[in-house]
Amino acid sequence: MRSIVALTFVVLLVAVTPRTDAQGLDEGDLSQAYGGAEFVSIATGTRQPLSRAPAVASVITARDIRDMGATDLDQVLETVPGVHVAVSGAGYNPIYVIRGISSEFNPEVLVLVNGVPITSLFLGNRSQVWGGMPVEDISRIEVIRGPGSALYGADAFAGVINIITKTADEIDGTKTGVRVGSFDTYGGWLLHGGEYRGVKVAFSLETSTTDGFRKTVEQDAQTGLDRLFSTHASLAPGPVNTGRKALDVRLDLSRGHWRLRSGYQGRFDVGTGVGAASALDPTGSGIGHRFNADLTYHTVNFRPDWDLKGQVSYFDVATKTNLVLFPPGAFNTLSPGGFPNGVIGNPDVFERDFRLDLSAFYTGLRDHRIRIGSGGLYGDMYQTRETKNYFLGLSGIPAPLGGLVDVSNTAPFIRPHHRTDTYVFIQDEWSFVRDWYLTAGVRYDNYSDFGSTTNPRLALVWQARYNLTTKLLFGRAFRAPSFAEQYNINNPVALGNPNLKPETINSFELAFDYRPTPALRTGLNLFRYKMNDIIRFVADPAPATSATAQNSGSQTGYGLEAEFTWDATRSFQLRGNYAFQRSTDDRTHTTAGNAPQSQAYLRGDWKFAPQWSLDTQAIWIGVRRRVAGDNRPPVGAYLLVDTTARYRVGGTGLQFAASIHNLFDRQAKEPSPAPGLIPNDFPLPGRNFYVEARYDF
Repeated sequence: MRSIVALTFVVLLVAVTPRTDAQGLDEGDLSQAYGGAEFVSIATGTRQPLSRAPAVASVITARDIRDMGATDLDQVLETVPGVHVAVSGAGYNPIYVIRGISSEFNPEVLVLVNGVPITSLFLGNRSQVWGGMPVEDISRIEVIRGPGSALYGADAFAGVINIITKTADEIDGTKTGVRVGSFDTYGGWLLHGGEYRGVKVAFSLETSTTDGFRKTVEQDAQTGLDRLFSTHASLAPGPVNTGRKALDVRLDLSRGHWRLRSGYQGRFDVGTGVGAASALDPTGSGIGHRFNADLTYHTVNFRPDWDLKGQVSYFDVATKTNLVLFPPGAFNTLSPGGFPNGVIGNPDVFERDFRLDLSAFYTGLRDHRIRIGSGGLYGDMYQTRETKNYFLGLSGIPAPLGGLVDVSNTAPFIRPHHRTDTYVFIQDEWSFVRDWYLTAGVRYDNYSDFGSTTNPRLALVWQARYNLTTKLLFGRAFRAPSFAEQYNINNPVALGNPNLKPETINSFELAFDYRPTPALRTGLNLFRYKMNDIIRFVADPAPATSATAQNSGSQTGYGLEAEFTWDATRSFQLRGNYAFQRSTDDRTHTTAGNAPQSQAYLRGDWKFAPQWSLDTQAIWIGVRRRVAGDNRPPVGAYLLVDTTARYRVGGTGLQFAASIHNLFDRQAKEPSPAPGLIPNDFPLPGRNFYVEARYDF
């Protein structure tokens, strides 16, 4: 009830406030803010109106990001219909839950930066030391809910997120800013865009440091071990470890048909969250280095009716850890004095990807736009390293090695592996009758380690009226097994299986885009999907205490997403969305678990004076039920309200902002995985704030 009252208060506060048609409001700003989101390129590879795109897609512009007061990618994605950002225990890495598809490492969502995947071979996600992503250099984020493997290949399974960085023209000068906030958080950025001797140059540097929030975990995995082995080692109740330092640098050079982009993301002293083994680890940390570069050639007039694009790209990711899996005193009754510094395990992974992608549009056939493409991937986990001070006994209990030992060559958690993928695809956008558009596509991938897979798509789009569009969509997608799922060895709980097949999903969607007035856009999407050959770690037969990755079972889901955007006046916009899903584990005929069945979002942007703006948003996440066999009560719903005020000093490039997140200091939690080593789930930050100053030269 308190949540409903709070939400009502916020909505009324925004809605009943007198509307002000701010004199001097910049028309260009409004066009950029609201019109810029009306086009999308992620659906087919070329820019087209969002309403006619053959996919269920969302676009968030840089202006949206700034208005909502977001400082990290995850805060932005939480506003997308049908997307919920949960967290994993280790490192509090994000879990992008789309349409009820959730897993601990979250390899079901493909994340791209300027169209290039940033997928880790080891876990299939964004690597085990993620540490967030700042937003000042983001031009727009395009999101597809639903499958995208017919165009993007592996892991475009539950959805695709493409992060597009700013060009020199968008930055156009020098922009800088500083920010300070709760949890001893400090950050700053510098962006520059210009042209020098015919070369357009975009440069960005963002840096931040934070001690992180310190919400308390009442019990952890060691609490249970203490009961079992009559020890007193647990550090619970104690705070989560969520501090980090971050450095992001990007350079974008373009001239004529050529473009060279590179970026570095360094993450240092990244906290362990609730601990890598779900036992609190206040001193552990991780380091992540991510480097990417791509060289692109693109011409729209390669030959008459031909648009050609070629790209070579490189992605390098290294993660290093310094972890205390269990605290000092753990297992003391079994090995007295054996772990004076705790049970230590430090797995490090080093990877690099090389990609070559060629594609072309052909428009020489009347009413057709045909795209063909081919390319390849060489993914190399070229080094793994591990030091630890324990080995596993027959019962699966850690026993001391007598000190910290480098086991990289003797008993590592995984050994280096590589894979290749070659692919071809074809896509045809056919306007076969006035106002009817049929998009058909198929992609064939051939992997060196698990074989080939073919994934088609079909989309029928009908512009029924000038203000009503209807879409009927079908797509199949696959998720490649991660190297951890294929090749893990000497792992106490998760062993690999080289015989895995990829997960697959078939999705059907029916979508409507209706604009009853020029100021009001509404959308409704209905979906149904079935996942097959789900990769899970399945417990091995007793007396083994391990689990091995298996293709095990299927999942069925259905639901809807509704959204609206209303330009109530030139100075006030209201937008919101609601999503419902029900996903069922077909093995147990129970809920797939750990995802909200319902979620809602409401946001008001009010420019109440020429130099002032106020943005207030409310995010409601419904109850999260448990997976089969987890008998804990469901995770409760929560409502978070954020508000951000901005003031631009007239006639200057100076701007100030203040933002409060979780305004009403609600107690919010995300589910811990079964069986509940963190019994009371993962706490989220309480009320927090920041203030910032920015200057555009």
